[in-house]
Amino acid sequence: MAQIATEVFSGVPDAPEQKLDSSLGALDSIVMGVAGSAPAFSISSSAAAIVAVVGLGSPAALLWCGIPMLGIAVAYRQLNKLSAEAGAAYAWVGRVLHPSLGFLCGWALVVSALLFMVSGSLPAGQVTLSLFSQHLSDETGWVTAIGAVWFLVMAYFVARGVRITANAQWIMSAIEVVLLIVFGVLAFTAHHVNSFSMSWLGFSHLGGFKGFVDGALIAAFFYWGWDVASNLSEETADNDKNSGWGGIFGVLIVFALYELMMIALDMDIPQKTLSSGAGNVLEALGNVVWSGAGGKLLIIAVMLSTIATLETTLIQVTRSLYAMAREQTLPARFGKLHEGWKTPVFATGVVVVIALALFISSNFVGSVGTILTDSIDAISLQIAVYYGLAGLCAVVAFRKQVLKSATNVFFLGFYPLLGAVFMFWIFGEAIPNQTLIVNIMGIGLLLVGFIPITWYYLQGSEFLHSRPTLGRTPLDTELPKELIDQILPEHQVSD
Repeated sequence: MAQIATEVFSGVPDAPEQKLDSSLGALDSIVMGVAGSAPAFSISSSAAAIVAVVGLGSPAALLWCGIPMLGIAVAYRQLNKLSAEAGAAYAWVGRVLHPSLGFLCGWALVVSALLFMVSGSLPAGQVTLSLFSQHLSDETGWVTAIGAVWFLVMAYFVARGVRITANAQWIMSAIEVVLLIVFGVLAFTAHHVNSFSMSWLGFSHLGGFKGFVDGALIAAFFYWGWDVASNLSEETADNDKNSGWGGIFGVLIVFALYELMMIALDMDIPQKTLSSGAGNVLEALGNVVWSGAGGKLLIIAVMLSTIATLETTLIQVTRSLYAMAREQTLPARFGKLHEGWKTPVFATGVVVVIALALFISSNFVGSVGTILTDSIDAISLQIAVYYGLAGLCAVVAFRKQVLKSATNVFFLGFYPLLGAVFMFWIFGEAIPNQTLIVNIMGIGLLLVGFIPITWYYLQGSEFLHSRPTLGRTPLDTELPKELIDQILPEHQVSD
């Protein structure tokens, strides 16, 4: 893979001698992809927002956003074949399209991840406290303190090594997914307030054009996080295959869980209760299925899901910082690995300090619900940018292969392009409908990225001064055929 990456991305500075520990396998990659999207957390934190916008059409919003999202996952898989990169979209977009666009991809992920430290850690504290006292779970101070404790525990696991992290994810994600499946299926046998209708999967409940856009933006947040499998590609065995499939299976698994659970919520919980955001919607569903114990079990699912996605988000941001530092677009300290743990400990420490500062600041912003709503919308804008650029990157990188076969037309051209266009479209359409604070967090913080771009360009960063290939990958040059076949054998392009 090192030889292939060198040939594909010429002119990129050599990687440091230190190497990340590549101990993950194919199933680990899938587990990480599922944990990154955090199905129970996403439903708990975002169901009220999406139901308030599209009502009974929430399964449809997740369906019609899930289809193009899978196109982005396909794009990631193809790009993983070319080069295993801890920076993922940061590296691919920067080398194929333009270095500044690549930096913005990495910056968008870093900023969205830091915002998520608040929108993820607060619910971790809230659901933990709700197991013991509903009163305490409404106190922002207590919620912040417990959320900070969970965050610090996960930061320790991330710093200690990817194998320890993966083992923890196996336990947490397995319990979460089993609980969601069991209660999702049992919900079909409970007393229904609404009878299921196929129209819930169509466009009739989406509230017109504006409702569809608003619903799709929230749905994008539901899916966000599966790409952690690509950020871990340098720590994954057979990464040219396993990392890409981890993202694809991650999207497919959470898509099935989202459809199951949102249909169950539509059937068994009144729409006013869902859209009001009063209490944990999964706790309410659990109590419908199994009064008392059921609610507590689904609270545990949400708690584990939230803790798990805090861990995967920490992985994404620290690996992105590591990749950016070794490409000379951030201070070199971020690119240093702990000698024994083989992880970017300094980068992890910096993220922890910034996140704790955000925790404290969040106490003066407003209620937990307000913080969650604003941060979800802001994060959705940022991820639409870097997912869209990644999809476009794949189309440009493989443009010479697109017309070689019908499967290539779809998997190398149409599907990734569909995902990219969809992401750019919801980004552009959503901006006018957001509040000032959301646009400041979502767009303003993204534009701040031009400050380090300018600084490191003037400092002579080889990455920012490199000439983008604009599709001039080995598929377009006179490299030996055997090397091209190693990268993309024709019969394996889209298998």
